[in-house]
Amino acid sequence: MRRLIEGARRGFRTAAASALLVCLALPALADDDRKQENRIVVTGRARAETPPDFASVEIGIEAKGATPAAALDGSSNVARALIALSAGFGVGEADIGTTAVTLTQAMREVRQPDGSVTETPDGYRAANSVRVRLSDMGKLGELMRKALDAGANRIEGVVFGLKDPNAAEATVQVAAMKDAMAQAGRLAEAAGVKLGRPLLIQTAPQGAGMPMAMAAAPMRNKRSGSPVPLAAGTIETSAEVSATFAIQP
Repeated sequence: MRRLIEGARRGFRTAAASALLVCLALPALADDDRKQENRIVVTGRARAETPPDFASVEIGIEAKGATPAAALDGSSNVARALIALSAGFGVGEADIGTTAVTLTQAMREVRQPDGSVTETPDGYRAANSVRVRLSDMGKLGELMRKALDAGANRIEGVVFGLKDPNAAEATVQVAAMKDAMAQAGRLAEAAGVKLGRPLLIQTAPQGAGMPMAMAAAPMRNKRSGSPVPLAAGTIETSAEVSATFAIQP
């Protein structure tokens, strides 16, 4: 009997302790809920249009020859002229680079007496491309015209960009955070509460000064006395910031 009484007492004490823990946990959960409620969450956004500070153009030459060496020599000679031309425009060695060199057998179509068409070897075709980056974008059109005069017959495309896109992104991120703070301030004022300190700040990856490509300009075989017309435009940089602020009654 005594053992039964002691067992009952221990069971009662355990149940009482469990009930006490539950009672203590409930206020803590309530406090967490209140903390979650005493917050304002906003998303700030900002964007900016920045003029590009460099232009990059890929200029190429395609030459044909009876032998592989003749075709390659033809394209290489013009490529060397393009590199020298770019240096004459004040472009440094780091901003001039070869992007492609190709050599393939040329083929031509031959119509047979029976009306069918076959292909037969017709010498060799070599191509060489040079990419040039200019800080003085006003000279780009003149460079492209003189490249044509030097023997170039291909322009793969023109790209405008920013040398330091991270700086542009940092500027709009600051503006986005200011926008988030302004939104939170207006909401707090409308709700009749006092805005507290920021509890959480998160940024979303955005495009920061991404290069802006233009379509390739057509090249004519005859010489042209006027520069190629080009418009740099602007580059858009955007940022988005999610911010959580504490509020006080």
